[in-house]
Amino acid sequence: MDEYGNSGEGRATRRDEAVRAAVEQGLLGPDSPIVGLLDATGIRESAAELRAAFAEVTAPGTPVLHAFAVKATPLVPVLRLLREEGIGAEVASPGELALARAAGLSPAETVLDSPAKTPAELREALALGIAVNADNPQELDRIDGLARSAVSRSPLGIRVNPQVGGGSIGATSTATATSKFGVALRDEGAREWVVRAYLDRPWLSRLHAHTGSQGIPLPLMAQGVAETYALAEEINRRIGRPQIDTIDIGGGLPVNFASDVTAPTYAEYARALREAVPGLFDGRYGLVTEFGRSLLAKHGTIVARVEYAKSAGGRAVAVTHAGVQVATRTVYVPGSWPLRITAYDGKGRPKSGPEVVQDVAGPACFAGDLLAEGRALPLLGQGDYAAALDTGAYYFAHHYAYNSLARPGIYGFVPDRAGGVRFATVRDPQTLASIVAESGGAHAGALTTLHAPGSR
Repeated sequence: MDEYGNSGEGRATRRDEAVRAAVEQGLLGPDSPIVGLLDATGIRESAAELRAAFAEVTAPGTPVLHAFAVKATPLVPVLRLLREEGIGAEVASPGELALARAAGLSPAETVLDSPAKTPAELREALALGIAVNADNPQELDRIDGLARSAVSRSPLGIRVNPQVGGGSIGATSTATATSKFGVALRDEGAREWVVRAYLDRPWLSRLHAHTGSQGIPLPLMAQGVAETYALAEEINRRIGRPQIDTIDIGGGLPVNFASDVTAPTYAEYARALREAVPGLFDGRYGLVTEFGRSLLAKHGTIVARVEYAKSAGGRAVAVTHAGVQVATRTVYVPGSWPLRITAYDGKGRPKSGPEVVQDVAGPACFAGDLLAEGRALPLLGQGDYAAALDTGAYYFAHHYAYNSLARPGIYGFVPDRAGGVRFATVRDPQTLASIVAESGGAHAGALTTLHAPGSR
């Protein structure tokens, strides 16, 4: 049982019932061999756990904005559900901002972070009053120019890199010595430049850091927040007043992909922060968080039909419709991003029987397209289903169009009052016409009209 009641066992039960119901209701079958399923109950529970965890450690009346990292699951219905549960949006591109606005997120509920904001992006954010964290001195110069030409209600700050080190996955470690994000505080002269930036700009009121993501241990995350807090204290002390009134601590809580248990929990992280940085929670600073993976990962499942069951070199191989197009990180870097696989029979019921070492392969035309290699599971046969668990973040909403494979439909689910499951469409399955359109179908003859001078 998770600290605030989000039971791993409860999630597993809801998932099993949803897979069975998806087959019974025709969402899964020979003509729709892959779907993404989202547990709306679980998403609501995680949002409540996040809010409760920080409410437990902050002083009464402290302004707190929990902004979901839209990149984790860029789906408008997900953002709308989270907004209903008191969660805002952290966006990092014009597309993500458009999604947040389509979901009904207000500027006050939105934070813009990106290492490559264009003048147009900055201008739009400032016009709307969206909070902006400047990533580097050149971006701050741009904001200076925009601020001189128009009045803005946007809370503004600087993103810093505390350079506390990386975790077990280099690609998701954002506080290393050479990370591309933020102002590197330990570089020569950088800390003083940050302090001077605030001294010269009374309108800079926030400080932001994001220590890491999957693979970063809690003590290292807490260290990054502690160093950011210490910098805020130094800046306010040098200025002689509390100019920085909000600290954005980013997100990055890692997810346990080994079982249905949620570990670590938001409560554990919040308490670790209170122990490491007690002044952060005494009411002098507002807080912003930017969690993504930890809010959604456990509540998504990719389910794919086994099209063929075969063997090679004495090993069983289940060829499914889920591979690199929906699980890109797992296929290309399986050591860092392994996924649990659950076997279901042709009626969507959990499969039992002796476990057999087998490969669970995807549909793409290269040998490495494997969801799992040498995995012990009840033997998957033709017409069965393989489910990739914990895929609610950075998986089925991040399609990779290898072989022009279509994006699967995504369906949210909740238990109904009759003991069944009710589904709602989150995203329609991609059509072949859409694939052709995205691949230049409207410009089919474009290249045939181009000829070098003298070639004809």
